[in-house]
Amino acid sequence: MSVLIPAHNEVGNIPALLTKVAAAFTSPSLAGRACELVLVDDGSTDGTAELAASLAADYPFLRLLRHRRNRGLTAALRTGFRAVRGDMILFLPADLESDPEEDIPKLLAKLEEGYDVVAGWRQGRDDGKVFASGIYNRVSERLFDVHLHDMNWIKGFRREVIEALPPLRSDWHRFLVQIAAHQGFRIGETPTTWYRRRSGRSKYGLGRIPISFLDVLVVWFLLTFSQAPMRFFGGLGLALLATAGVTYAALAAYYVIAQTQIRPLFIAASVLGLAGLLLILVGFIAELIVNQSEQIRELEQKVMRDT
Repeated sequence: MSVLIPAHNEVGNIPALLTKVAAAFTSPSLAGRACELVLVDDGSTDGTAELAASLAADYPFLRLLRHRRNRGLTAALRTGFRAVRGDMILFLPADLESDPEEDIPKLLAKLEEGYDVVAGWRQGRDDGKVFASGIYNRVSERLFDVHLHDMNWIKGFRREVIEALPPLRSDWHRFLVQIAAHQGFRIGETPTTWYRRRSGRSKYGLGRIPISFLDVLVVWFLLTFSQAPMRFFGGLGLALLATAGVTYAALAAYYVIAQTQIRPLFIAASVLGLAGLLLILVGFIAELIVNQSEQIRELEQKVMRDT
């Protein structure tokens, strides 16, 4: 089992974090299981990585990875996902709002019930972001048809889920559950206790709401149309061509009756028709790109199996 924890400027939490992870690893529920902690230092400037490295001798399960600069949580997860070796991968924060000693056994037990992905459900949360988080969860529920109480918290994955994820970018760490659900993996959740941060400050504020909204739309679009882009571009193109055709027919009838033209409307219909043709051509090009991407992905998987 691998526990993956990204950290950015969390020097005040590292000693307690390692102590609690060690306690979880030695608990009866994990007896006999090989465990590792992959700590990804995301360009900390407060000595987080140096402190963790100095404590590594006391915690032989610790593996420290470092980014030279702060690249964000999604990049830290990408780095960690490539490095983890466990069949079960648990993602926790470094700020101790989640207690590893409590939550590692909870997530693991839920995974062992047969779920592919398990999300933690924060109980007693009081960080001033409950309203914004509720909006995010409801929007995600409507767009992705995933029915969970808390989609942006701690998580547990089976390795096959991590291997099936597309390349993550932007702030896509927020949508791991939604992507996994779209791919057909079985999703569960388990209640966990939320604790107030002991040290440091939160890296995420209300200013990220507009970015998150745009990312939601992008992820929804890719999950819905990435395998069949012609349905989107071709559908829009056909709608514009149909609108142009109806407009031409109405203009023709008007010319027969009134013996005059409405040139601005004729020009507008022509523009709509050309735009419709261009969208259909874009759909064909997108289909070619998707086909090539699928072939490259299959080739990469074959190379990984052979090596």
